[in-house]
Amino acid sequence: MLSLMRSESSFMAKFNPITFMQEVRQEVAKVTWPTWKEVWITTLMVIIMVALASVFFLLVDQALSHVVRLILGVGT
Repeated sequence: MLSLMRSESSFMAKFNPITFMQEVRQEVAKVTWPTWKEVWITTLMVIIMVALASVFFLLVDQALSHVVRLILGVGT
């Protein structure tokens, strides 16, 4: 058991915050950031799709509610 713990600890990397920050900056530099126009277009697309999905689920909910009322005879 002790030898297993020693072998696991030898595989663990040492944490160096300076090296970590340098690697983070290198990776952030590789990111392709969207333009403001792309952000606005994507935001509008999301809002429109949420509105369409909301209307769709409202209509489906109303239709199912009507069918259940017909089957059960509730509310007549």
